[in-house]
Amino acid sequence: MTQSIINSTIKPFKATAFHNGAFVEVTEQDLLGKWAVVFFYPADFTFVCPTELGDMADHYEKLQAMGVEVYSVSTDTHFTHKAWHSSSDTIGKITYPMIGDPTGAITRNFGVMIEEDGLALRGTFVINPEGQVKVAEIHDLGIGRSASELLRKIQAAQYVATHDGEVCPAKWQPGEATLAPSIDLVGKI
Repeated sequence: MTQSIINSTIKPFKATAFHNGAFVEVTEQDLLGKWAVVFFYPADFTFVCPTELGDMADHYEKLQAMGVEVYSVSTDTHFTHKAWHSSSDTIGKITYPMIGDPTGAITRNFGVMIEEDGLALRGTFVINPEGQVKVAEIHDLGIGRSASELLRKIQAAQYVATHDGEVCPAKWQPGEATLAPSIDLVGKI
Protein backbone atom coordinates (compact mmCIF):
# COMPACT_ATOMS: atom_id res chain seq x y z
CA MET A 1 0.00 0.00 0.00
CA THR A 2 1.27 3.47 -0.87
CA GLN A 3 1.63 5.87 2.04
CA SER A 4 -0.05 9.25 1.66
CA ILE A 5 2.14 12.32 1.43
CA ILE A 6 -0.28 14.15 3.76
CA ASN A 7 1.36 14.77 7.16
CA SER A 8 4.68 13.41 5.88
CA THR A 9 7.79 15.49 6.49
CA ILE A 10 9.50 16.98 3.45
CA LYS A 11 12.64 15.16 2.41
CA PRO A 12 16.06 16.82 2.31
CA PHE A 13 17.01 18.56 -0.93
CA LYS A 14 19.46 21.14 -2.23
CA ALA A 15 18.83 23.12 -5.40
CA THR A 16 19.53 26.40 -7.14
CA ALA A 17 16.74 28.89 -7.72
CA PHE A 18 16.40 32.06 -9.72
CA HIS A 19 15.14 34.68 -7.26
CA ASN A 20 15.00 38.45 -7.60
CA GLY A 21 17.70 38.61 -10.26
CA ALA A 22 20.15 36.21 -8.59
CA PHE A 23 20.90 32.52 -8.35
CA VAL A 24 20.39 31.32 -4.76
CA GLU A 25 20.68 27.97 -3.01
CA VAL A 26 17.47 26.57 -1.55
CA THR A 27 17.21 23.56 0.79
CA GLU A 28 14.39 21.96 2.76
CA GLN A 29 15.61 24.04 5.72
CA ASP A 30 14.43 27.19 3.94
CA LEU A 31 10.87 25.86 4.05
CA LEU A 32 10.87 25.39 7.84
CA GLY A 33 9.60 27.95 10.33
CA LYS A 34 6.90 29.39 8.06
CA TRP A 35 4.15 28.14 5.79
CA ALA A 36 5.32 27.24 2.29
CA VAL A 37 3.83 26.33 -1.05
CA VAL A 38 5.84 24.11 -3.39
CA PHE A 39 4.30 24.57 -6.82
CA PHE A 40 5.44 22.06 -9.48
CA TYR A 41 4.83 22.64 -13.18
CA PRO A 42 5.97 20.78 -16.32
CA ALA A 43 8.25 23.21 -18.14
CA ASP A 44 9.29 26.78 -18.85
CA PHE A 45 8.33 28.38 -22.18
CA THR A 46 5.06 26.45 -22.45
CA PHE A 47 1.35 27.25 -22.51
CA VAL A 48 -0.64 26.60 -19.32
CA CYS A 49 2.41 27.00 -17.04
CA PRO A 50 2.86 30.77 -17.50
CA THR A 51 -0.84 31.35 -16.77
CA GLU A 52 -0.49 29.47 -13.48
CA LEU A 53 2.78 31.09 -12.43
CA GLY A 54 1.43 34.52 -13.36
CA ASP A 55 -1.73 33.87 -11.32
CA MET A 56 0.46 32.89 -8.37
CA ALA A 57 2.51 36.09 -8.82
CA ASP A 58 -0.73 38.10 -8.71
CA HIS A 59 -1.57 36.51 -5.31
CA TYR A 60 1.99 36.51 -3.93
CA GLU A 61 1.68 39.71 -1.90
CA LYS A 62 -1.40 38.36 -0.09
CA LEU A 63 0.34 35.02 0.52
CA GLN A 64 3.36 36.84 1.93
CA ALA A 65 1.06 38.80 4.27
CA MET A 66 -0.25 35.42 5.50
CA GLY A 67 3.32 34.29 6.27
CA VAL A 68 3.55 32.00 3.24
CA GLU A 69 6.56 31.62 0.93
CA VAL A 70 6.04 30.22 -2.57
CA TYR A 71 8.57 28.06 -4.43
CA SER A 72 7.86 27.12 -8.04
CA VAL A 73 9.68 24.02 -9.29
CA SER A 74 10.22 22.47 -12.70
CA THR A 75 12.83 20.12 -14.09
CA ASP A 76 14.31 23.03 -16.04
CA THR A 77 17.56 24.61 -14.83
CA HIS A 78 17.83 27.87 -12.90
CA PHE A 79 19.45 29.29 -16.06
CA THR A 80 16.30 28.51 -18.04
CA HIS A 81 14.18 30.13 -15.32
CA LYS A 82 16.28 33.29 -15.63
CA ALA A 83 15.92 33.32 -19.42
CA TRP A 84 12.15 32.84 -19.18
CA HIS A 85 11.87 35.54 -16.51
CA SER A 86 13.80 37.94 -18.77
CA SER A 87 11.78 37.21 -21.92
CA SER A 88 8.16 36.95 -20.72
CA ASP A 89 6.11 39.81 -19.29
CA THR A 90 3.97 37.32 -17.34
CA ILE A 91 6.94 35.49 -15.81
CA GLY A 92 8.83 38.77 -15.38
CA LYS A 93 6.44 39.79 -12.59
CA ILE A 94 7.41 36.77 -10.45
CA THR A 95 9.25 37.65 -7.24
CA TYR A 96 9.09 34.24 -5.55
CA PRO A 97 11.96 31.70 -5.92
CA MET A 98 11.89 29.59 -9.10
CA ILE A 99 13.72 26.35 -8.28
CA GLY A 100 15.51 24.38 -10.98
CA ASP A 101 15.32 20.60 -10.54
CA PRO A 102 17.15 19.21 -13.60
CA THR A 103 17.95 15.90 -11.84
CA GLY A 104 14.29 15.46 -10.86
CA ALA A 105 15.22 14.69 -7.25
CA ILE A 106 12.75 17.15 -5.68
CA THR A 107 10.06 16.26 -8.19
CA ARG A 108 10.44 12.57 -7.30
CA ASN A 109 10.47 13.38 -3.55
CA PHE A 110 6.97 14.80 -3.96
CA GLY A 111 5.80 11.98 -6.24
CA VAL A 112 4.98 14.14 -9.28
CA MET A 113 7.63 13.04 -11.79
CA ILE A 114 6.47 11.80 -15.19
CA GLU A 115 9.43 9.46 -15.66
CA GLU A 116 9.04 8.88 -19.40
CA ASP A 117 9.04 12.63 -20.09
CA GLY A 118 11.35 13.91 -17.34
CA LEU A 119 8.70 16.50 -16.45
CA ALA A 120 6.60 17.27 -13.38
CA LEU A 121 2.86 16.96 -13.12
CA ARG A 122 1.04 20.04 -11.87
CA GLY A 123 1.53 19.42 -8.16
CA THR A 124 0.77 21.86 -5.36
CA PHE A 125 1.87 21.17 -1.80
CA VAL A 126 1.17 23.30 1.27
CA ILE A 127 3.74 22.73 4.00
CA ASN A 128 3.35 23.86 7.60
CA PRO A 129 6.17 25.51 9.61
CA GLU A 130 7.21 22.08 10.97
CA GLY A 131 7.83 20.80 7.44
CA GLN A 132 4.73 18.59 7.17
CA VAL A 133 2.62 18.44 4.03
CA LYS A 134 -0.93 19.57 4.86
CA VAL A 135 -2.39 19.96 1.35
CA ALA A 136 -1.47 17.97 -1.75
CA GLU A 137 -3.14 18.57 -5.08
CA ILE A 138 -2.03 16.99 -8.34
CA HIS A 139 -3.45 17.85 -11.76
CA ASP A 140 -3.04 16.34 -15.19
CA LEU A 141 -0.97 18.50 -17.53
CA GLY A 142 -3.94 20.07 -19.33
CA ILE A 143 -5.70 21.31 -16.18
CA GLY A 144 -4.52 24.65 -14.81
CA ARG A 145 -4.75 25.62 -11.15
CA SER A 146 -6.25 28.62 -9.35
CA ALA A 147 -4.18 30.60 -6.84
CA SER A 148 -7.33 32.03 -5.24
CA GLU A 149 -8.59 28.53 -4.42
CA LEU A 150 -5.13 27.65 -3.08
CA LEU A 151 -5.25 30.76 -0.91
CA ARG A 152 -8.55 29.55 0.63
CA LYS A 153 -7.04 26.13 1.36
CA ILE A 154 -4.03 27.72 3.06
CA GLN A 155 -6.35 29.91 5.16
CA ALA A 156 -8.24 26.78 6.24
CA ALA A 157 -4.99 24.90 7.01
CA GLN A 158 -3.70 27.83 9.07
CA TYR A 159 -7.02 28.11 10.92
CA VAL A 160 -7.13 24.40 11.80
CA ALA A 161 -3.48 24.55 12.93
CA THR A 162 -4.28 27.29 15.45
CA HIS A 163 -7.76 26.18 16.59
CA ASP A 164 -7.46 22.78 18.22
CA GLY A 165 -10.59 20.68 17.91
CA GLU A 166 -12.11 22.68 15.04
CA VAL A 167 -12.38 21.75 11.37
CA CYS A 168 -13.36 23.76 8.29
CA PRO A 169 -16.35 22.54 6.26
CA ALA A 170 -16.64 22.65 2.47
CA LYS A 171 -16.20 26.09 0.89
CA TRP A 172 -15.24 27.56 4.29
CA GLN A 173 -14.05 31.17 4.15
CA PRO A 174 -12.30 33.11 6.93
CA GLY A 175 -14.86 34.42 9.43
CA GLU A 176 -17.40 31.70 8.69
CA ALA A 177 -18.49 29.04 11.17
CA THR A 178 -16.32 25.98 11.67
CA LEU A 179 -17.23 22.61 13.15
CA ALA A 180 -16.16 20.93 16.38
CA PRO A 181 -16.45 17.21 15.65
CA SER A 182 -18.27 15.29 18.38
CA ILE A 183 -20.76 12.49 18.76
CA ASP A 184 -23.49 15.13 18.96
CA LEU A 185 -22.82 16.15 15.32
CA VAL A 186 -23.09 12.62 13.92
CA GLY A 187 -26.06 12.54 11.54
CA LYS A 188 -26.98 16.19 12.24
CA ILE A 189 -25.18 17.82 9.31
